Amino acid sequence: MELTVEMVRLFLGLTVAWFHAPIADFMLDQERSLVVRFRQPALGMVIPGRETARNLYFGMGIGIALVEIVRIWLLTR
Repeated sequence: MELTVEMVRLFLGLTVAWFHAPIADFMLDQERSLVVRFRQPALGMVIPGRETARNLYFGMGIGIALVEIVRIWLLTR
């Protein structure tokens, strides 16, 4: 059972890395609409650029996958 959960997490990390561009684009659109809706003069909210957001989501997906690979390796030892 434990190994199944770890494999699902590995698949999730690889999926995030594979689809990082559409995920980042969707999240940027949502952030922009929220910033426009809740903009206050005192708050300086900065929205990252498209490439920055894509790199962040790719890094997050690869990070999840690497952590899970290490966990699977430790479980099988």
